[in-house]
Amino acid sequence: MKANRMEAFSDGVLAIIITIMVLEFKVPEGHDWYALIALGPKILSYIFSFVYIGIYWNNHHHLLHMVRTMNGRLMWLNLLLLFWLSLVPFTTAWMGESSFAATPTALYGIILLLAAFSYWLLQRAIISQHPADSSFVLAMGRNLKGKLSPVLYLIAALTAYVSPWISGFFFLLVAVLWFLPDKRIEHALRGT
Repeated sequence: MKANRMEAFSDGVLAIIITIMVLEFKVPEGHDWYALIALGPKILSYIFSFVYIGIYWNNHHHLLHMVRTMNGRLMWLNLLLLFWLSLVPFTTAWMGESSFAATPTALYGIILLLAAFSYWLLQRAIISQHPADSSFVLAMGRNLKGKLSPVLYLIAALTAYVSPWISGFFFLLVAVLWFLPDKRIEHALRGT
């Protein structure tokens, strides 16, 4: 069994997640730039979340190319990842609506932390299908971004109670780390 059905399902879920986020926007009551500026926190939280969903979509796409054998474990781990990502629209809306209040921002960080952990579990399950000396396993062993991201999400969640700006800095830092796709899988596929 190939992973393309799981990939197509995941692509659909991620597209729906983005659609739900954009549907949270309501047309401003005013008809000038000030009315749009008032939506600033909502727009900013949407941009954060859109970038994060895009990062997951991109890296998930690459990762699924490394599946050798599809099985129930991979499907459940993929569903776990999609579950946490499906909560991103809720936390995005709450964070934007509250103008980055501490608890919604902390919850946003916790959801991203749990999504990162779920992605790591999926990644580990796919890695276990390959010989220990394969180029894919060797490339994936150097996973500084993957190890650093959960720590930064946790710091972002905790610092939300100190300042939303500090928390936002850590969210931005993780997004910058992952904005360029992880090339390790591409190199492993090419054998370089």
